[in-house]
Amino acid sequence: MPITNKLRAALFFGGVSSEHEISCVSAAAWLRALRKSPCAEKYDVTAIGITKDGRWLRTMASPEAVESGAWVDAPGNVPCVPSPDRADRCLWLHTDGTAARLPVDVAVPILHGRNGEDGTIQGLFELAGIPYVGCGVLGSAVCMDKAVANTLMDANGVPHCRWCWAGRAEAESQLDALCDRVENRLGYPVFVKPANAGSSVGVSRAEDREQLVRAIQIALAEDGKLVFEEAVVGQEVECAAIGDPDDPRTVCATRPGEILAGDTFYTYDDKYKNGVSQTVIPARLSAQKLDEVRAAAIHAYTALGCTGLARCDFFVEKETERVLCNELNTMPGFTAISMYPKLMEAAGLSFPALADKLIGLALSRRKGAY
Repeated sequence: MPITNKLRAALFFGGVSSEHEISCVSAAAWLRALRKSPCAEKYDVTAIGITKDGRWLRTMASPEAVESGAWVDAPGNVPCVPSPDRADRCLWLHTDGTAARLPVDVAVPILHGRNGEDGTIQGLFELAGIPYVGCGVLGSAVCMDKAVANTLMDANGVPHCRWCWAGRAEAESQLDALCDRVENRLGYPVFVKPANAGSSVGVSRAEDREQLVRAIQIALAEDGKLVFEEAVVGQEVECAAIGDPDDPRTVCATRPGEILAGDTFYTYDDKYKNGVSQTVIPARLSAQKLDEVRAAAIHAYTALGCTGLARCDFFVEKETERVLCNELNTMPGFTAISMYPKLMEAAGLSFPALADKLIGLALSRRKGAY
């Protein structure tokens, strides 16, 4: 291999979650960004695709093939696996019964949902001693589990809507009692969500008991833990947060943008497929309220143990103007219609500059711990 002073970055995408396709689209955007200045001069990038059935492949496919999913059958794909041995700090490529070492200086996991932003792959990188972009093991796991995240928000004084949760055993064996509890605590309309799924996957809005029962069934197909939240009438706004709370000088958030949903709520299709929803940056709020949401984003980001980046989602309630945290997403979408990169661009940070900054945060975080 030619000698290079560039940092060796491994970009991971795909995965076994229901958001596999969106990860591919986000990864294609990252690959394009990393080939532009200032990234092109600093990083040698290797793409590692994870198939829907969990195979890991080093691929030389183009960003277009990654985006379309055609990368799976691209010529030259090589099976690989990260080494958990800190002495290696590499991927092992397996070809014709032999193993070749591919050194890795930093990992870029552009993976959404289960096994991607829930702390599992982050734990693998921790074992391997490889710095990685995004939140750590605990912050990732906390934000992925809406019941845990809501509990920590309660404990840290982060305002959010009324809620409750239930496990699969209660939902399947005591369904009527569960429905009674949800109706008495929250009323209608109510949102039913799988506790551990991203991008509105499995989320339903229920207006009556029949719809509530159906929503429970839909959510249980995604996860064994359910979260119920009161419906909030107000504006849906999102902030892009970045930085490492261990160095508070690096932590900041953009002013929020606003989601004009094409459905009764901001659905998975709205976010990634049909483009019906619209974004307004900054959100249609007073300057004082914009700053209030931004401050709340930093509060929530710190309270939930985030580092690197997160998209912080809020409601601004119509009647009271209360700012209520909805959730934090530790690896938000990076598609052409995704809010996180749009907010950062509006704040003056181009996509390549943002990618470079996030990799820099990964390399500087807890220096020496890897």
